[in-house]
Amino acid sequence: MKGMRNALLIFVIVAGLLLPACTAGGKAANSKFTDSSEVTNYVKLTMSDDSIIVIELDPEQAPITVKNFQDLVASGFYDGLIFHRIEKDFVIQGGDPDGNGSGGPGYYIKGEFAANGVDNSLKHTRGVVSMARSTPYDSAGSQFFIVLEAAPHLDGAYAAFGTVVEGMEVADKIESDYLEGKLKAWPAMKKASFVKPA
Repeated sequence: MKGMRNALLIFVIVAGLLLPACTAGGKAANSKFTDSSEVTNYVKLTMSDDSIIVIELDPEQAPITVKNFQDLVASGFYDGLIFHRIEKDFVIQGGDPDGNGSGGPGYYIKGEFAANGVDNSLKHTRGVVSMARSTPYDSAGSQFFIVLEAAPHLDGAYAAFGTVVEGMEVADKIESDYLEGKLKAWPAMKKASFVKPA
């Protein structure tokens, strides 16, 4: 009995030492980023299962789009929204408050891409983040997608504005869980927040 009590005590002490190290400074275990109270060019999407996707924004390529995305993150707009569209070997898409692909923030922004007269050289390669839109070029608002596999047919026609720099495996798991019928609910972004390199 005494040996078991000692083993339990050692476990509690070790766990107490390790747990703070996993979450110190708002940083996920093994993350290269830490939470920021200021607006940055890095956005962390914390999913409902606490997995994390970090996006590096590219204001040089798409300044209007990046500013809009930052404003929406700062206002808490994305908190609780789902990835409502999952396409095999293509994209996962979210940012719609209606959850069905028809909603937005109540306004539209200029489409920053070549077909709309804007120089944006960011290609739709794996991990690139881009704005979803309907047919009119200036019809994006809040919906965005993460490219799962290179989609060059989107280049020059959609406003790419960032790249996933951490957590691409989370996007891959969303796709695979969907395709394998493992999703019990649409994947939700519990919180969108700003981070900075650690």
